[in-house]
Formats: sequence, C-alpha cells, structure tokens
Amino acid sequence: MGKNFCIATVSLLLLLTSTNAGQVFDVKSYGAQTNGDITQALTQAWKAACAVAGSKVVISTGIYKLGLVTLLGPCKGAIEFNLQGTLQAPSDIESFKGKDGWVVFESIDSLTVSGGGVFDGQGQMAWQKNNCAKKYSCDILPINIRFNFITNSIVQDITSKDSKFFHINLLGCKNLQFQHVTITAPGDSPNTDGIHVGRSSQINITNANIGTGDDCISIGDGTQDITIKQVTCGPGHGISIGSLGRYQNEQPVSGVRVIGATLSNTNNGVRIKTWPASPSGIASDIHFENVIMDNVGNPILIDQNYCPNNQCSNESPSKVKIGNVSFKNITGTSSTLEAVKLVCSKSVPCQQVVVADIDLAYKGSGSTTSTYVNVQPAVSGKQNPPICTKKI
Repeated sequence: MGKNFCIATVSLLLLLTSTNAGQVFDVKSYGAQTNGDITQALTQAWKAACAVAGSKVVISTGIYKLGLVTLLGPCKGAIEFNLQGTLQAPSDIESFKGKDGWVVFESIDSLTVSGGGVFDGQGQMAWQKNNCAKKYSCDILPINIRFNFITNSIVQDITSKDSKFFHINLLGCKNLQFQHVTITAPGDSPNTDGIHVGRSSQINITNANIGTGDDCISIGDGTQDITIKQVTCGPGHGISIGSLGRYQNEQPVSGVRVIGATLSNTNNGVRIKTWPASPSGIASDIHFENVIMDNVGNPILIDQNYCPNNQCSNESPSKVKIGNVSFKNITGTSSTLEAVKLVCSKSVPCQQVVVADIDLAYKGSGSTTSTYVNVQPAVSGKQNPPICTKKI
C-alpha cells in the first residue's frame, strides 16, 4: 500500500505541474460578474477548458450566485477547477427541481479542485424541510459537491459550507486525494455529513477539518482501500463505517484505516454501524489508531442494531459480517459513562477484533465502562475502561 501511495502522490504532483502550465479560462471572460449568477458563464468556460489539455478554469475572489451545474468529462487532458471566491447555491430547494446535487463533477480523469474558495450551500431553509428523522425513505436534498466517477485526481484547500444535505459525496471514484479541506455546518443541521464515500477505492483524506450536524466522514458500501489521516472532527456524529445493510446487494467494505484523528464534542467517536434485519454483507480490514477523544459520546462503538428514530424492525439480527477490526491507542475523555460498546450480531458474531491501549476517562464524576456483546476481542495494553461486561 505504501508503494502504491507514493506512486499515486508523484502522479498527482505531475498533474498539478501540468495544469499550472496550461491555458487559463477565467469565467469573467464569459460574462461572469461578482454578485451575479455565473451558471451560464461557468458552463461555457468549463466546456471550452475541457476541450484543451492542461487547462484551468478560474473563479477569482468575490461572491457569485450559482445554480445547478454538472461539469462533465471526459476532458482532453488534465484540468483544474480553481475557485478563489465564494459560490452561493440557491437557498430554496424548489430551484433544484428534485435534483440531488448542486455542483457535480463527473467522468473526469486528472482533475484538480483547488484555490482556497468556498462552496456555500445556504442550507438553512432546507434543513427545516428535512424529514429524514420521521420517514424511513425520506426526500433526498441537494448535496453541495458530487464527485461521480472521478479518477487520479486531487481536491485541496477548499471549503464546503452549510450544505442542504451531505457536503461532499463520492461515487465510483478511484485514486482521489483530499488535502486541507474544510467543512462547516451547525451541529444541529440534519444529515450534513462531511465526506461520504461510496463504491470507491484508493481514497486518501488528509488534514481535513470537519464540523457538521452528522458524520464527519461516512463510509458506504463498496468502498475499498481508504486512508484517513490527521482529520479534526467536531461537532458531528464522528467517523463512521456505514450505515451498512439497509439495502439489497450492497458491496463489501474493506481496507479502511483511520490514523491520527482528533474528535471533539461529537455524539459518537469511531464506529461501525449496521442495520438489523439486514441482507448479508461484509465489513472487514478496518483499523482505528492513534485517535484522541475530547468530550466524545460513545468513543468506540460497533452497533449492529443501528435503527435511528425507531424506523425499522430489529426483531431479527443484522447479517453484515464484521471481521479483522482493530481499535488501538485511543485516548482522551468520554461524555458518556459507557466509553467502549461493541454490540455485534448474534447471527454473525464479530471475528478477529483487537482492542489495545485504550485510555478513556469520563468527563464527570465516575468511571467509564465497557460492553461487549457477541464478540471476544483480543485485548492488550492499558484498558480504561476495563473489560467488565461480556455477553456471547
């Protein structure tokens, strides 16, 4: 994995060099003006740039209105989307006419998204219409940025703010790096996951700063070989594998590594969550290491009875098989007395689970506790809380 990561990094550096040397397509050359709607100008600039190898689309400093756009490839060669200003989405969801994305990058190889700018989803009005807490099959609201079938690319130094739904969504991507990405939304904004990765591989997220009303990072089915390093998370619901097992024909999740994260004031820490009464599935080779918790609820969690707002039947157990999972060197403070809770399925108990060097103190009076259900972990190093409850 290390060798492949180095090769990918060199390739991306060459990509950056090539796009920096290419032709520039400034949206102002296509009629864009600050405080105006630049949907048409951006569409035209992208189409022209996509036809030229090593090109760059530039949106300079300032505030711009932007409607729904799909920036479609394949392009002639490497291309850069350089956002220096702030893009503002329509605040009303009616403008999206049922579409589930605001800015969509699709079918592009060798894409760079950079510039230090802001994608402002202006989600405040939409959050009030979010009905996902009440309905099992709720209305999907627009996602700030969608990356569909993007390969050999890099996203760096951008901000996603106040999305109506997820901030960044990956589908069918391969060899995509995120560096120095900032994601912000209020802690009570519903379903505003920071980065959701689905059916993608070779994804690296490094030095991201994420604070939302839902998972900072969530990993969906079909995701393989993802590395998350030095991410700061909070507020939010933590870093999650899943939820898995909600739908038929979900693909396995494997090769997930979370290293060096810091979570502060989140509802959950690092967790794996699967639905009860689920179809068969697999989640394996998942590792959390060197994670710092600051006043975090449920810092270490496997929940195979995940059923938010009692929207499902949990009479039968989950059939998602979890194996080869480790929690190592996780320290800090818990806002809940129960700091370690591994509740696995009685149908397919968790296998090959390692819990090592855990030191989690309760941020209050009393000592933290742990619960293990349908799992027999291999334990080593310090254990605070101690393994005091086991149910097989």
